Amino acid sequence: MTRKGHSPEQVLNKLRQVKVAVAGGKSVGQAVREIEVTDHTYYRWRREYGGLNLDQVRRLKKLEQENARLKRTIAQP
Repeated sequence: MTRKGHSPEQVLNKLRQVKVAVAGGKSVGQAVREIEVTDHTYYRWRREYGGLNLDQVRRLKKLEQENARLKRTIAQP
């Protein structure tokens, strides 16, 4: 598989696809292969985005970017 950058919207959509597929009787492994990510990526996404809605995910990403920017600012001599 090639490496792709997924937006938060795409991640939430893929997590929903897996949830629907599992509810339909597929195994988690089969559902994850259908969305074309690795098992590790799926579980990492589920841990990070599990119970969040789209607005919360956008805010989380914005705060993470701001935090990284502030850390770089403080680290510079």
